[in-house]
Amino acid sequence: MALVPVDLPTPTTMRGRWAAFAAILAARGWGSGAFAEPGRWHYDDGGGNWADLHLLGDGRAVLVGHDHEYSDTYFRAAATYFQEEETDLLADAPDWWEPPVAAAEGDGLWVGFVYGFGGSGWSRAPYEIEDGFASLHPVFADHERCRELIVEFVENEVETPVRPADVDALITADGAPTREQLRAVADVPGWDLDAGVAAAAAFRG
Repeated sequence: MALVPVDLPTPTTMRGRWAAFAAILAARGWGSGAFAEPGRWHYDDGGGNWADLHLLGDGRAVLVGHDHEYSDTYFRAAATYFQEEETDLLADAPDWWEPPVAAAEGDGLWVGFVYGFGGSGWSRAPYEIEDGFASLHPVFADHERCRELIVEFVENEVETPVRPADVDALITADGAPTREQLRAVADVPGWDLDAGVAAAAAFRG
């Protein structure tokens, strides 16, 4: 069986959303929820569900993650532990998908989905069950979702409404927002805007 195409934005398109959200979390003091380090971008929802994008060079990337409530795939150790039929998330995949998966397993994490980007599009192993990515609904995959969560985070702290246009500008900054752009969205007493700008800049490598 052949790999199955996955409809996701390119890593370059993901970057602006991921970086904008990371800027908000870092400014708030919750930087562990979304961040970039060399070769890896991390996202989690604070409830044990997560995704990591591994940038492998030559235009290649692997997205690996898990939703502990809705991932119906059981891979390797998880299949053994839960005594479930295994879903081979690396079936028909090229060898370069394996190291990011091994890294997650080395950290003791269950893996529910593995998507590979070869330079022009995303794909996954062939299976018919839910792998948990859709229920994770991460900010980097959907512009509206990113804007919605940023507005929610900020408006929970201040009464002044956040202007969607300012959030869009923060996302469009693509990992290189100015302090003023971040302040336009998150002018919240006690928030560290410099930490937010630095967190976004980390996505530029």
